[in-house]
Amino acid sequence: MSDIVKIEDLKDLIIEIRGEKVLIDADVAVIYGVETKRINEAVKNNPDKFPQDYMFELSDAEFAVLRTKFSTTKFSKTRVMPKAFTEKGLYRIATILKSGRSQRLHLR
Repeated sequence: MSDIVKIEDLKDLIIEIRGEKVLIDADVAVIYGVETKRINEAVKNNPDKFPQDYMFELSDAEFAVLRTKFSTTKFSKTRVMPKAFTEKGLYRIATILKSGRSQRLHLR
């Protein structure tokens, strides 16, 4: 398997929220080979590294719309509001995560 993830390979995961093209934290976790809770921990432990143009938490209304558009099983175990990562946020989370896969992956 290649260590390079091409943006076009992720096109089915990219959604638009607040006028931004983003990936939801659960999808980011799959890409980087970690659990979603590790993504949330990384954000919680490094809040200064995730300004609004890198990542934002979905509102209740945005989450409700998201649930209607996608399989509810995807969000069945969600305990906290999902986070949405912009392209800048994807690069930042990769630098923070300690998984081997995230350290080797490069987005192109």
